[in-house]
Amino acid sequence: MSKPDTDSWLKELIGRAPRNRAAFEQALTHGSAKAVNYERLEFLGDRILGLLIGEWVYERFTEEPEGKLSRRYNALVSGETCAEIARGAGVPKHLILGKQARDDGAADSDNVLGDVMEALIGALYLEAGLEEARALVRRLWAGRVDTQTSAPRHPKSYLQEWAAANKRKPPEYVMTDRSGPQHALRFTVTVSIKGAGEASATGGSKQEAETAAAKALLEKLAG
Repeated sequence: MSKPDTDSWLKELIGRAPRNRAAFEQALTHGSAKAVNYERLEFLGDRILGLLIGEWVYERFTEEPEGKLSRRYNALVSGETCAEIARGAGVPKHLILGKQARDDGAADSDNVLGDVMEALIGALYLEAGLEEARALVRRLWAGRVDTQTSAPRHPKSYLQEWAAANKRKPPEYVMTDRSGPQHALRFTVTVSIKGAGEASATGGSKQEAETAAAKALLEKLAG
């Protein structure tokens, strides 16, 4: 693997030495380094994470309606959250990246880190099944689920509610820029509400940029 201490790090992450070391190496490998990379495992891990978080919030918040559960779920499985979890778990220094990706800052990309976190979940699921994947997710996400006192409002939903409550037309989102290499794209989006204001933000995906722009406009409207 890319770092000499990755084996001990993985042992600490999943609670034992991995039996299929190659799968975890694949989960940490970016497409700039090898043709066999994390993408397929990320596809699987994304679905496993969704199932486990959906199950968790359903069990924990027994009195909440579907709408509130959905807001909790969306916040917990977002790419931004997965990337923050990955940083907290120490993923960045164990990534296997090509030179160009390293130079372009892929080790700190929300897109890359979020995908790798999901790929690691996928690798663990394939090796050990749902129970060990569940144990990992519940340990890494515990601080977020356990500290949620109310269902978070997604900034885009909140902005749309603000527009309706203030008798404005719905927010309009326009992508104004797309730049960077394919593995580290940056998107800039401007959101506007006619007669109220506008704000722009940049993110590693169009959705991330739209969310950040909505948050920025809400802050302007509140100020």
